[in-house]
Amino acid sequence: MVAALRKLVTYVEDTRIEGGKAVGAPFKLIGAAAVLKNPWAGRGFVEDLRPEIHAVAGELGALLTEAVCDLAGGGAAVEGYGKAAIVGLDGEVEHASALIHTLRFGNHYRKAVGAKSYLSFTNVRAGAGTAIMIPLMHKLDEGMRSHYLTVNFSIPDAPAADEIVVALGASIGGRPHHRIGDRYQDLRELGLLEL
Repeated sequence: MVAALRKLVTYVEDTRIEGGKAVGAPFKLIGAAAVLKNPWAGRGFVEDLRPEIHAVAGELGALLTEAVCDLAGGGAAVEGYGKAAIVGLDGEVEHASALIHTLRFGNHYRKAVGAKSYLSFTNVRAGAGTAIMIPLMHKLDEGMRSHYLTVNFSIPDAPAADEIVVALGASIGGRPHHRIGDRYQDLRELGLLEL
């Protein structure tokens, strides 16, 4: 188990009607967030963050990946994916970044869902109850606007000043009734992409 893990919080949203019209295929947003003690809290400025990254990030990535995949019914069901971290007010944004911007963290998720695109992200410093906003994109094609989504939930008591919230997000399906095209359509219309 991840050292100093206070809690694991999960979130699931099923949309049945969008814009007054029934959703044909299931559309689901999923989030899983770990609340843990900031491993650099109370130590002043720490020059080398790698020992804690190596000790925590991989295990954290595996834990959250398992939680998301369980809620999705398996990694193959995940279409949109992303990550986020919020460091408490006594920490640095670099502390939040350190745990999610390493292959030790993200590769668990990429492998489990069979992804090719990069993991979109947010990382901020904020107090307890701050919205966890996880931007998503399609796991295979970052140009598919149908999967530009945001998983949005909060944890009323986290992060405490000396904690970090680390989260993964997923979608099953793209936005219901998406109809704005994708970036390739724009490129073709602008003459920047040949047919």
